[in-house]
Amino acid sequence: MITIARLLGSKKEGFQLWKLVCLVSFVVSGFSMQAQNTITGTVISGEDQSPLPGASVMVKGTSVGTSTDFDGNYSINVNKGDVLEFAYVGFVTQEIVVGDASVINVTLEVDATTLDDVVVIGYGAKKKSDLTGSVAVVEVEEAKKNITHDVAKMLQGQVAGVTVQSSGEPGGFVNLKIRGISSFRNNNPLFVIDGMLVDNPYDFAPGEIESIQVLKDASSAAIYGVRGANGVVIITTKKGKEGKLSVKLKSMYGFQTVPKEIPLTDRVGYQTITNAAYINSGQSILPGNDPSSSYFIDDVDTDWQDAAYTTGEVQNHSVSFSGGAESLTYNMNLDYFKNSSYVDTPQDYERLSTIINLTGEKGKFKYGAKVGYTSSDKENFNEYLAGTSSVINLLQAIPTMPVYDENRLGGYGGTDNFTQRAITLNVIGFNRLLENTTERKRFIGNVWTEVEVLKNLKYTFRASADRLDEMNRLYNPESDLGWYYITTADEASLNVNNYAQTTTILDNLLNYDIEVGKHKIGALAGVIQQRVKNYNHWSRGVGYSYGTIPHLEYADSQSAGEYEDEITTLSYLSRLDYSFDDTYMLTFNFRQDKSSLFTKKNNAGNFFSFSAGWKLHKTFELPEWFSTLKLRGGYGELGNNTIGVYEWYNRVNSFASYDFNDELAPGTTVVEITDSDIRWEVTTTTNAALEFGMFKDRLTFTTEYYLKTSDDLLADVPLPYSVGVVPLSITTNAAKVRNSGFEFAATYQDNPSENFGFSVSANIGTLKNEVLSIGDDDLPIYGVNSKTEVGRSIGELFAYETEGLFQSQDEIDNHAFQSGAQPGDVKFRDVNGDGLITDDDRTFQGVTIPKISYGLNFSCNYKDFDFSMFWQGAAGHKIYNGTYNSLMIGGLLNHHEDMLNFWTPDNTDTNIPRPDVLEINQNARASDRFIEKGDYIKLQNVQIGYTLPLNENKYVKRARVYAQGQNLFAITGYRGYDPDFMSDGLFSRGYDFGSFPNPRTVSLGVEVDF
Repeated sequence: MITIARLLGSKKEGFQLWKLVCLVSFVVSGFSMQAQNTITGTVISGEDQSPLPGASVMVKGTSVGTSTDFDGNYSINVNKGDVLEFAYVGFVTQEIVVGDASVINVTLEVDATTLDDVVVIGYGAKKKSDLTGSVAVVEVEEAKKNITHDVAKMLQGQVAGVTVQSSGEPGGFVNLKIRGISSFRNNNPLFVIDGMLVDNPYDFAPGEIESIQVLKDASSAAIYGVRGANGVVIITTKKGKEGKLSVKLKSMYGFQTVPKEIPLTDRVGYQTITNAAYINSGQSILPGNDPSSSYFIDDVDTDWQDAAYTTGEVQNHSVSFSGGAESLTYNMNLDYFKNSSYVDTPQDYERLSTIINLTGEKGKFKYGAKVGYTSSDKENFNEYLAGTSSVINLLQAIPTMPVYDENRLGGYGGTDNFTQRAITLNVIGFNRLLENTTERKRFIGNVWTEVEVLKNLKYTFRASADRLDEMNRLYNPESDLGWYYITTADEASLNVNNYAQTTTILDNLLNYDIEVGKHKIGALAGVIQQRVKNYNHWSRGVGYSYGTIPHLEYADSQSAGEYEDEITTLSYLSRLDYSFDDTYMLTFNFRQDKSSLFTKKNNAGNFFSFSAGWKLHKTFELPEWFSTLKLRGGYGELGNNTIGVYEWYNRVNSFASYDFNDELAPGTTVVEITDSDIRWEVTTTTNAALEFGMFKDRLTFTTEYYLKTSDDLLADVPLPYSVGVVPLSITTNAAKVRNSGFEFAATYQDNPSENFGFSVSANIGTLKNEVLSIGDDDLPIYGVNSKTEVGRSIGELFAYETEGLFQSQDEIDNHAFQSGAQPGDVKFRDVNGDGLITDDDRTFQGVTIPKISYGLNFSCNYKDFDFSMFWQGAAGHKIYNGTYNSLMIGGLLNHHEDMLNFWTPDNTDTNIPRPDVLEINQNARASDRFIEKGDYIKLQNVQIGYTLPLNENKYVKRARVYAQGQNLFAITGYRGYDPDFMSDGLFSRGYDFGSFPNPRTVSLGVEVDF
């Protein structure tokens, strides 16, 4: 009976069965004439200390037993010396010998044998042991220890084959990729939250997540068709449980700082280098840097990192309510998150979110609903020019510029053209003067019902809605931040942008499951309808005098516009699962998508997959310590609809006049050529894996190989100048990319004693990316100091090679011609041997996509103490250190301390070139001087907690306190702030140009269950 109960999939069914067993046992035991003692106690979960209703309490070797009630309490008559077995579905069975104690309270731990766990997959669920596709199950409780506003950041280092890029900007975007780059456009995976399809999980509180599965191959993700090419992340939030009201409170507060600072020159060092740069170019030094001038600046020495970097704050507080009965359970959560920047400016992020989950069951009907609402405010960092960086501007700010200056409009310091001439931005003043806010309000909701229309046949209907309203407001007032950064009243502006997106989805699904003898068959068929409406309204006001109320109606002039579009998708999906004798398994998926994004002849895409699994341990006799052994593999196709709305329409100018008999006549001309035959991008994957389970599955190990080829990628192919259009390119299906690699994942869990348990899990993934084609002519694509070409990885670094410094004029004369070179300048290698240093001498300098990424989790508990740590890293790639490059120019802006060792006739034993304000030799051009290894390993998280021993009471069930450190230190040789930086993730992935460094966080937290 215990075995049967463990196979049941719900507490309710287990509870009912154990009541029957215990009733029979009670009747039988009633005839026993032995002297017995009454033992009472409570059985709770070691995961969250909640009571376990319906848990089995049996006398080992007999049919005598009982089950716990709704509150986990039990009472049983036993003899001294009997062995009590405590069991519950999904938990480790515990045995206790009866002694003199009359009260035995038991804490059951989650079963280390996870192969029978139910895993959520596309439009369904499966036992983990029955999976044939590549589905990674995230250790959610470990992932949640990462303090973040974004679910995507939680996945860093948790899953083999998943790479994450992020920065320390509060509320900043997180870049997530699964198994490499499969598109020249959008590479972000699809997120599915409780059945809702969303493009990113930006607005959802991570705390209420119950499970996360990552679908990495076509055999698992093909059911999502055109949305699954980049992988799928399935998120399930917590549902209510039957029983009395349960209240859980969580609160965390922490401090954030920049882990390291870049060594910059102070006033004396700055003036020394800049003066040398002027002298080397044959010019007089500037008055502000000339000690003999009356304008010499020696009373200002600003350390801009010290002025800007402060202690940021992060806090997260949540309360959840859960309970209900069989007919309706509920779970409600309120969550508040705030992150104040470690930069001493107003830029911060604040979010309030709530979610309600309702589920119930009545006869043949199951039903549920979900409602979520999020409101967030983000104060954005500002760029004076698009593509610049606030971090670079901060580092380049010269030390002779003050932070504050009451004589300038706005009250902040700037530079003077006559005395300093530097075009340097006061980042602190700029970000305090500008008002740049983003307000997001998002509502998501769905209702669903499931009914068993016939035996084994179930129909599911789900209606979902997702509404996003976002307002961006940017006000740039009249101000004076130095001679170059003056905003006049005529230039002062206000931009208001209101964006709304409404997504509705209707799911109609049929599931049929039947088991005949050793044969088990499951079938799924469905129709999915999706509609996305986008609306954008923008307004702009120009002309505001200082102090004017920043409203549109007070501007000297106003303008406005609006845009809207609608995208519809109709999908048909099906899946067939077959298994024989719980040993051999087959899965087939098919999905057809029709999208309004394409022309009628190309609007349908058909995507399929098949996969198989073989439980070898059920076929072959393995050593006793071998618990499980499974071989699986799969093949399939996925789609990607990365084109924009009406992108296949030619653009024309209907106001193009032309000469007709010496008179202007109205006309129309084509201004942009498009390809009307644009099709879906298609990704094909092949994978094979071997899964081990040893020592009663205390040790599990998976090794997998994958091959992922993306074809018909949309790329911008150059056009000849004679076409006469702008841009001079056409977007068409022209490229092909392949990603391949191995993935390894291992977990070991054990509880050597009653008071001690531990778990170790590790993952490692390799990745090789190769471009197979780019259009008919295979013309390369250039990024920032990178080049993407056939036969190489996307975004490989492409730069000059250096050969040291010129030491004499003779050396210059005997070298390939290098225009303007002088002794002390950088010597660049003549790669092609033509005697000239030109762009043709640039060479590939290394891949920017990590060849290896890995993560390691360790956790343990001793009595009431718990401890965990998480390490994460990457290796095998290069970084172009644009931050270091920007500080080694040797001109008017501030410098890295390394520049102090610049070449002079008396200092020739150096690799730092002479400073030259005119940069005639272009010493700071893109070269291997600024290319570094990107390898790193980080201690991403350490947490130690203590669960307070509470006396039995009616109010508090559990209380835990903890201390935590995040991003504590990194082992790396990289000279920038952080080798884990944010970039475009594509053609310029390896270019670090001032990404906000990920902060070091120290926090305290408390968790209380009522």
